Amino acid sequence: TLETALSHWADACHAQGGTVIIPHFPNPNCEPAVLVTTGRADALEMAACGLYQHREYYRYLNCGYRVPLVGGTDKMTSDVPVGIYRTYAYVPEDEEFNYENWCRAVRAGRTIVSGGPILRFAVNGAGIGDTLPLPAGGGTVEVEATAESIFPIHTLQIVQQGRVVAATEEAKGARRLHLKASLKVDRHTWLAARCGGPNYTAVPHHDGWRRGVFAHTSPIYIAVGGEWWLFDRDTAQYMLTLIEGGLAYIRHTAPQHTPSAVTPHHGEEDHLAYLERPYQEAIAAIHRRMHQLGVEH
Repeated sequence: TLETALSHWADACHAQGGTVIIPHFPNPNCEPAVLVTTGRADALEMAACGLYQHREYYRYLNCGYRVPLVGGTDKMTSDVPVGIYRTYAYVPEDEEFNYENWCRAVRAGRTIVSGGPILRFAVNGAGIGDTLPLPAGGGTVEVEATAESIFPIHTLQIVQQGRVVAATEEAKGARRLHLKASLKVDRHTWLAARCGGPNYTAVPHHDGWRRGVFAHTSPIYIAVGGEWWLFDRDTAQYMLTLIEGGLAYIRHTAPQHTPSAVTPHHGEEDHLAYLERPYQEAIAAIHRRMHQLGVEH
């Protein structure tokens, strides 16, 4: 039976000072939209180097949701080594290296998800997770990225809002790739670095899932002439569709106890309203953003 929602677990985690991660994003592709749009998710896990995972992550970024990337082993079988996918988070030198500060670095977006390689990435000296301010009208930014790996890597790319805008490739594979580029920026945007196999296609590990050797940074955000923001109407509608699908599941498909048979753990009389509340909050949050930005809805 459906006793609670991921959103309620997220609220309980935050109430204890915890960090909320969406595992194996975007699946199941429904409530993650609620977690992101209501600010309940501190980061999300990219569990595979696939077009689907990248496309869904870029959707949220392009709609203005600043959600960091993390990695995790997801060790379901003995053939998967611990750390096959992992998270690197940058803790500043003036902070003690401990778990609390590491989690703070994750929430700040100073992260890399890695299946082996290490990435270094900067834009005009700004680091991963930072916001680089530019004057109205924008300008040219200097981008620099380095990838190092014990496994051969073939491609190092800079991505801007989902499009590759600079790249270097070594057809035979290399243990180190380096890239510098000048990019013109005239509006709010984000940039990230990623590396992998030929044309960024994943060279597989030897686990049963054959997960790829790759790495991807969280974004560096570039604000032009004011506070950073992005919005994509099609993505907003896509998220609303996902959320409505979740509501339909709760109302018509999810098994639930007869109200008179149990006492809900949350103490509310209307269990259905309890389950639906985060979804309704997400719908309201999306429409509120559209109203604030003057987008017809």
